[in-house]
Amino acid sequence: MPATVWKGYISFGLVSFPVRLLAAARAETVHFHMLHKKDLSRVKEVWYCAEENKPIDRSDIVKGYETSKDKYVVVEDEELKKVAPATATSMDILQFVGSEEVDPILFESSYYVAPEDKTAKPYALFVAALSGAKQHAIAKIAMHNREHIVLIRPSEGSLILHTLYYPDELHEANKSEAPKAKYTAKELELAKNLIGHLKAAFKPDQFGDTYRENVERLIREKQKGKEITTVAQPRKAPVIDLMEALKRSLEAKKVSKSAGSKKTAKRRKAA
Repeated sequence: MPATVWKGYISFGLVSFPVRLLAAARAETVHFHMLHKKDLSRVKEVWYCAEENKPIDRSDIVKGYETSKDKYVVVEDEELKKVAPATATSMDILQFVGSEEVDPILFESSYYVAPEDKTAKPYALFVAALSGAKQHAIAKIAMHNREHIVLIRPSEGSLILHTLYYPDELHEANKSEAPKAKYTAKELELAKNLIGHLKAAFKPDQFGDTYRENVERLIREKQKGKEITTVAQPRKAPVIDLMEALKRSLEAKKVSKSAGSKKTAKRRKAA
């Protein structure tokens, strides 16, 4: 059974219903262990007291906030629970926004919102109301030792919640300025045609993590004592003639699309 990340209520006017949050996604990667180079034994993390110059147990560690140089205020977990805001157990809807109104750059993490069995009706009603109005809900929730602004949206008869970054958490200083470059109407037309040839319905299951696949293959090859398969890296030079590059790209896509259509037709005939 999946672990519940948060448990509480969604409050919508005078309507309140209990829900649970479940993690909607987790990045998958190849995990490596840290080993001692000499004998390949596992390296373990050691908690170390700098003052006493010796390792200590995790049970001897407390949370401390530094108020000045080497001066700390110790805070216990139970004390943190006592000062938790109301949003630790209840999500009050603050407002509703259009389904396209929130910039995706603000999205942080995603969660499935699961209803409790006894209160399916208000949950279903809320989903239907959001879908019908084409609106998303904005609320506040406290979890993981901080209070989040969240967006709740309907999806296939259920609710999905996204935690949002606060504006001051965005690294605006890293944002590049829009380039001041001129292009011709013909170049714009060719670029739009190229986009048209690459246009397709988004199907996430068509994509995979090639890097992870390559690392897993490398591990299998090393395990069997085989030579490692090297992946050639493309060499790309800056575009000098933009018009010519666009024409060649468009022509290549037309040929690729035509070849794909012929293969599909052959498979249908064979079937």
